[in-house]
Amino acid sequence: MNVRLVSVTCPVIEIEGKTLDAEGLIAYCARVSSPKQENPDYGRLLQYCIRNRHWSIFEMVDMTVEIETSRAISPQILRHRSFCFQEFSQRYSKVQAFEEYSPRRQDEKNRQNSINDLDEETTAWFRTAQEEICRTAMDSYNKALDKGIAKECARMLLPLNTQTRLYMKGSVRSWIHYLEVRLDPGTQKEHRDIALEIQRIFIEQFPVTASALGWA
Repeated sequence: MNVRLVSVTCPVIEIEGKTLDAEGLIAYCARVSSPKQENPDYGRLLQYCIRNRHWSIFEMVDMTVEIETSRAISPQILRHRSFCFQEFSQRYSKVQAFEEYSPRRQDEKNRQNSINDLDEETTAWFRTAQEEICRTAMDSYNKALDKGIAKECARMLLPLNTQTRLYMKGSVRSWIHYLEVRLDPGTQKEHRDIALEIQRIFIEQFPVTASALGWA
């Protein structure tokens, strides 16, 4: 799993010779009806908007991140329909790698939860099973390509832990909602780890907003 920042909406407005940062642009748009629209002090304004759930102003700025994960996790990410996505295509490009996962025990009381308390023998067995399956799958996949079978067909031989890469772009408002949902303990651990990395990036890029949300 890997997450990195690709871009944040680049402000072009200058006030008193100073270019607004991303949060400054949000505040500038929020003050469209105010005679003090160019006020560079915006901390309390963003806090007020979050406290009173005035979410529309947070649609004025977008953030794009790159995510490397598995084909098991990417469908969970793609369910967030307020975002725009581009994902690595197994139809056009050759698969290169697999993600390795550690096993957890099924929570018998909650189907959406798993418990990290398996013994080392079981963990080692699962790790070896993954390695064997990935090795066999990649060997068969490569043989299929050598026989002239199209990538879109050969990919059917690959397991769910096949690595993929996607770009995810959304407004600050969408990211707030995504993080509130996917930081919840009910989210699968591998997806929650991605959300934690995105939250770290979010806090760096939008410190005032993050502080008002209680994340900083």
